[in-house]
Amino acid sequence: MAAINAVTDLSTVGKVSVITLNSPPVNALSADVRDGLAGAFKQAGADPATNAIVLICDGRTFIAGADISEFGKPPRGASLFEVQTAIENSPKPVIGAIHGTALGGGLEVALCCHYRVAVPSAKCGLPEVHLGLLPGAGGTQRLPRIVGVEKALEMVTSGQHVPGKQCLAMGLVDELAEEGKLREAAIAFAEKVVAEKRPLRKVRDSNEKVEAARGNTELFASFRKANARKFRGFMAPESNIKCIEAAVNLPFDEGMKEERRLFTELVTGTQSAAQRYSFFAEREVWKIPDVPADTPQIPVKTVGIIGAGTMGGGIAMNFVNVGIPVILVETTQEALDRGIKVVRANYERSAKNGRFTMEQVEQRMALITPTTRLEDIANVDLVIEAVFERMEVKKEIFTKLDAFMKQGAILGTNTSALNIDEIASVTKRPQDVIGLHFFSPANVMRLLEVVRADHTSKAVIATSMAIAKKIGKIAALVGVCPGFVGNRILAARRRAAEQLMMQGTMPWDIDRVLYDFGFPMGVYAMSDLAGLDLGWVKAESKGLTLRDRLCELDRRGQKTGKGYYDYDENRNPTPSPVTEGIIKEFIAKSGNTPRVAPDEEILERCLLPMINEGAKILAEGKAIRASDIDIIYQAGYGFPVYRGGPMFYADQIGLAKVVERMKHYAAQGADFVPAPLLAELAAAGKRFQDWRG
Repeated sequence: MAAINAVTDLSTVGKVSVITLNSPPVNALSADVRDGLAGAFKQAGADPATNAIVLICDGRTFIAGADISEFGKPPRGASLFEVQTAIENSPKPVIGAIHGTALGGGLEVALCCHYRVAVPSAKCGLPEVHLGLLPGAGGTQRLPRIVGVEKALEMVTSGQHVPGKQCLAMGLVDELAEEGKLREAAIAFAEKVVAEKRPLRKVRDSNEKVEAARGNTELFASFRKANARKFRGFMAPESNIKCIEAAVNLPFDEGMKEERRLFTELVTGTQSAAQRYSFFAEREVWKIPDVPADTPQIPVKTVGIIGAGTMGGGIAMNFVNVGIPVILVETTQEALDRGIKVVRANYERSAKNGRFTMEQVEQRMALITPTTRLEDIANVDLVIEAVFERMEVKKEIFTKLDAFMKQGAILGTNTSALNIDEIASVTKRPQDVIGLHFFSPANVMRLLEVVRADHTSKAVIATSMAIAKKIGKIAALVGVCPGFVGNRILAARRRAAEQLMMQGTMPWDIDRVLYDFGFPMGVYAMSDLAGLDLGWVKAESKGLTLRDRLCELDRRGQKTGKGYYDYDENRNPTPSPVTEGIIKEFIAKSGNTPRVAPDEEILERCLLPMINEGAKILAEGKAIRASDIDIIYQAGYGFPVYRGGPMFYADQIGLAKVVERMKHYAAQGADFVPAPLLAELAAAGKRFQDWRG
């Protein structure tokens, strides 16, 4: 075996040259990898003793994609196009041997091989869309030529990872090898190709499948229509579709030019910058400076959940989905039965949609032990309290837990805003108390705010983060303050929206602007969905706010068919004359002249206080990084990923501009007084991304 460079080896088995990449952890297409491939193919192609070439990778995967850390940096080494040309134009058949994943640039390299062999566990895909990009090295031009236009559209716009058996069925690979025997199988396949004198099959020259779709404009129109909601606001899916259209309607080389043009447009745009930032932010969020990765963890084999309502039941589903038994506690048998019924209905609905079998539904349900006795959870490893959001109720429960829970158990609270230090103060084990703020619906929403109290131990923090990952959540560690990070920032936006409304801008106009910005719904549509009576107490209501008035009229949101909006039988909203009338009453009583704010002002006045509150949170140490705030807002509050989150969005605007616009709205009150950290970074020409506490 000869080393081409530090990451590439070339060896021979009989008359087959084997090029082996070994660039941990994922054999990404770095400059060294590209140089190694270019050198190896040149040498193997010129070797008279070789009549076929196998490309294979050591480690846990085939080439898993581009090295995105090189994006935006001066190019060095062989280009990917040079490598692909060397493979595709090789005078000897090239067989790509795929295990692990062949993703993005990795699959684009494999598509330049004349044949492909994979193990059944391998997965292939073009996930660039998740980075706000498209496959920029021929992926959109070669893929439809081998798998067909419909499947190519689906793959490039979803970024799906297609399992090996499906790859074989669609023609993306030519043969499946036995697990663990890929190298031998690929060499044998190469020898068979030579023996049978098979042609040097170039995917680029295979036009049958794209020609079959030529002139079929309805194919693309239907695909766009079917996915319009999912693609809303994103540029990359549409650019990917245009590239597939180019593959259908243009010669290969012309299609490549269109792919390159659209790729350049995306890679230099703000959306891809935001999505690439988010990619790294999702990985960074798990890193806690003072809780090392090797911090000892507490084994969690059983979980107790107090409260079988919507939240408690949803939390339970997260754990039983990964095989962790749950004891679910309620105060009455009726409430317990109702909660179990809802959980079962959720699972059965998923089974009807084909997500899993009825047998799996029963397996999950069997992992839930319902009880009305709180003491039945005495020996669980982790308990999560998910009851009514009132401090006195929480403290009463934690007092009881402290009395009978086994020592070393983690005591978690699902509070969304209350002071966890105060909750922990009623126990003799505050080091075991932590906030585990799930988002509703808890079995669907990706975010988990892990809230560190003053005395929470590092072991409890490390365990909570690990458990979050196990149940498929994105966890962000935050500190104790009213509303923590997510709801504290949300409260700032809510105050701004209320102020706009009480000055004459209607709720549906505020919602429309936020929806057009990219949120899944606006402030008031979200309130109607959650229920206006959350936290509202009828006996204490005095009609002093719009919400009070609406709840007093039994306008409590979608569940009653009316709230801020009126709803039809399908829960479609329309602006409500009743709501508008009450707003106008309040404005008249205030003596103000009604004024409808223009869209730009609505957006600025809703977003600027969010950014400002985020700056205060960072300065107080309640979030570790600005990117953690952005991940919280993407995963828990629907901030459009293609805008990166409130803090990244502020960086893109420029913090000096943010401060200038806040000063413009200074008359609107304290939420528009720039936070010291924001002002300091703006004055220094820095970004939130540059800040390290």
